Amino acid sequence: MKIGIPKEIKADEYRVSLLPVGAHLLVEDGHEVFIETRAGRGSGYRDEEYREAGANVVDSVDTILEECEVLVKVKEPQPRELEQYPASLIVFGYFHFAGSRILTETCLHQRITALAYETLTDARGDLPLLKPMSEVAGKMSIQEGAKCLEKPVMGRGILLGGVAGVAPADVLVLGAGVVGSNAARVAAGLGANVTIMDIDIEKLRHIDEVMPDNVTTIYSDPHAVRQFALQADLVIGALLIPGARAPRLIRRDMLAQMKRGAALVDVSIDQGGCFETSRPTTHHDPVYVIDDIVHYCVTNIPGAVGRTSSQALCNATLPYVRKLANLGLDAFLEQDAGQRNALNVHAGTLCHAGVASTFPDLPCNVRSG
Repeated sequence: MKIGIPKEIKADEYRVSLLPVGAHLLVEDGHEVFIETRAGRGSGYRDEEYREAGANVVDSVDTILEECEVLVKVKEPQPRELEQYPASLIVFGYFHFAGSRILTETCLHQRITALAYETLTDARGDLPLLKPMSEVAGKMSIQEGAKCLEKPVMGRGILLGGVAGVAPADVLVLGAGVVGSNAARVAAGLGANVTIMDIDIEKLRHIDEVMPDNVTTIYSDPHAVRQFALQADLVIGALLIPGARAPRLIRRDMLAQMKRGAALVDVSIDQGGCFETSRPTTHHDPVYVIDDIVHYCVTNIPGAVGRTSSQALCNATLPYVRKLANLGLDAFLEQDAGQRNALNVHAGTLCHAGVASTFPDLPCNVRSG
């Protein structure tokens, strides 16, 4: 099989979807790897490393699209990329369709096959290809949130952990999954008072067992969300329903009642966002202010730490990329239900229940199991 690795062109995206070792292993498996020149530069990997691994380094993505059956990416294809994609192309990467109707409709129109990292599941029902980036995003959400509390960006002007004689910040984390638990751990380590909310009692019980005393777990209901949001200096949105749009827990009318200069960091923004006032931002222009509340809604938070993120991502994705290459699409999907869950778009129809629930009016062919 011929596998293509394009350079990521999304704003402020420095990750690469395949490390040189991955190219080496795929070539050993008998496949051909085509990588666009300088695709690994943002993560610190040189073209020469890919050549030494046996990959073909090409000057243009056009060559990749002419030669390859499978495209392995990091972030969702941008509009000018999608225009070039042939109908036969298999694209394996993050899509987060629920965050963009335009992306969804364009992929349907182009009739590509979209295999989404974020919906592939393992034998335990976990999301192994989303998990490493969720860890990165959860940890980064706190360091970015701490910056948002600084006065130069219209924050409250407070230090997250406080100092002797001065109270620390109150941090609310909505969601106790991978993002939320990593955010809570980092915030607690910096000395903040942390409240983490979820509707899964078992997750909350686990958090209670492993987190320090400055982390409190609260069952999530509308009244509790409002109560703790109004007390918070920093709110981290870390909600996920695989494939589907994130539920919106912080409404516009709540902002006027929150502390002036409080900050909202919406890690769920790639799935549409969990704050009503969220809109996508970039690392170069990450924040905006509504009703004196600072919003941080960068859609590719891990892209800022390309080296760490690429290594963590490829550690998780390479086994599945090799499976796809070795088995072919049909056998890959038939091998187990978790791999079938990666199929989001095929032959002009939606194939994942979560995505279909977000866009019920679009063509759908959802398989069960």
